[in-house]
Amino acid sequence: MMDGPMNRSRRQILRSTGLGFGSLALAGLLGRSASAATPHFPPRAKRVIHVFLNGGMSQVDTFDPKPELQARGGQMLPFDNLQTERKTGVALPSPFTFQRHGESGIPISEIFPCLARHADELAVIRSMHVELPNHEMSLMLMNTGHMRQVRPSFGSWLTWGLGQENDNLPGFVALVPGGMPVGGAGNWRSAFLPGAYQGTHVDTSKPDPSQLVDHVRNSRIPAERQAAQFALLRSLNARHALERPGEEALEARIRSFELAYGMQREAAEAFDVRQEPEHVIRAYGDGLQNRQLLIARRLVERGVRFVQTWHGNLQPWDSHSNIRAEHSRVARECDQGLGALLADLKARGMLADTLVLCTGEFGRTPSVELGQNGSGASLGRDHNHWGFSLWLAGGGVKGGTVHGVTDDFGFRAVHDPVSVHDLHATMLRLLGFDHTRLTYRYAGRDYRLTDLEGTVVEPILA
Repeated sequence: MMDGPMNRSRRQILRSTGLGFGSLALAGLLGRSASAATPHFPPRAKRVIHVFLNGGMSQVDTFDPKPELQARGGQMLPFDNLQTERKTGVALPSPFTFQRHGESGIPISEIFPCLARHADELAVIRSMHVELPNHEMSLMLMNTGHMRQVRPSFGSWLTWGLGQENDNLPGFVALVPGGMPVGGAGNWRSAFLPGAYQGTHVDTSKPDPSQLVDHVRNSRIPAERQAAQFALLRSLNARHALERPGEEALEARIRSFELAYGMQREAAEAFDVRQEPEHVIRAYGDGLQNRQLLIARRLVERGVRFVQTWHGNLQPWDSHSNIRAEHSRVARECDQGLGALLADLKARGMLADTLVLCTGEFGRTPSVELGQNGSGASLGRDHNHWGFSLWLAGGGVKGGTVHGVTDDFGFRAVHDPVSVHDLHATMLRLLGFDHTRLTYRYAGRDYRLTDLEGTVVEPILA
């Protein structure tokens, strides 16, 4: 056997085959260009951070103050046909004060002092509504556009439509601390879209970034040897895929190998907030939720299209009792991070093309929830799907805007109601897509995120 030159040329052949022609072939087969589709409009946003306040944030205690509710505390409200999951009693005034903030004068509850400093960046929608006061169905509706059937999530539609900007990180990441939410992975599934567009679940309850993603580092073989193995695998995969064009399951499997190898090189660094300057870490503050928001910024900065941060897996905003203590507690867990996220994105020149959405799956009743036996009250609120609030910022949103109105007590949307399909249509519009034209052929029909509905909420567009 000849000495060094033969061995080196063999290694070079493997690498050039795998990382050259094989890489080009796979890039074409898997649609891994920087832009997978041509947007229908000039996009205002390139990426999304979705902050999910799991459990249902109370609109009358956060972004929709109701003087009449305060005045009618302890009295029965004039509604007899607005059913919720549990029995409710008399009007429960908000225990929190509201102040107007910014030049826009948007009223925001005292439980969000840090976020309130950015009132002029926010577009608050007060007239959201969903179909049922049920966690699982409303979660699925908010994330996928359908309550019952398995459909692709918003993040999957977005990554399928826009493609990925970083092949070493997933295009769609779901940051979920401490376990799965109601509905589990169905909240970020790709369903009938190719499996490569499914969200990657990361349990952020683990503080060590090397533990956030399983097997993110290979401790068994050196990096050079692994690179040679992967180069050979890539070339074989390219040949295999070329002989079987259009097999989406195969393409998704190959993409999973590609992504796994890329993440071993980049993911640990991307999730490691300890690499941030001390003043940035202080700005976001302590605690799991604030750390998640900093991770989200680091991910979108590195080309991840859609990052969803879940505020816990056990519905922490689901305040069926003691609304004062419970909403105060969960707001403290994320308020500093929310304010820091908007300030950080703006300072980096990223807020203009990063769409930030903050919502729960529904709101809460303005009337007090009664005990399960129909007697007694615990000063909490039941689920309310008839009307609730959320906010958006950045990415072409008209800041300092309030859209829609609920009735005098904050129970039901009565003016400019906005459905989840309307919200999704608006978000897609900001990302450059006509929601009626972003379709995927499956089982003999064309599907879209907004089904057969959806109207863009033009007043909140800049």
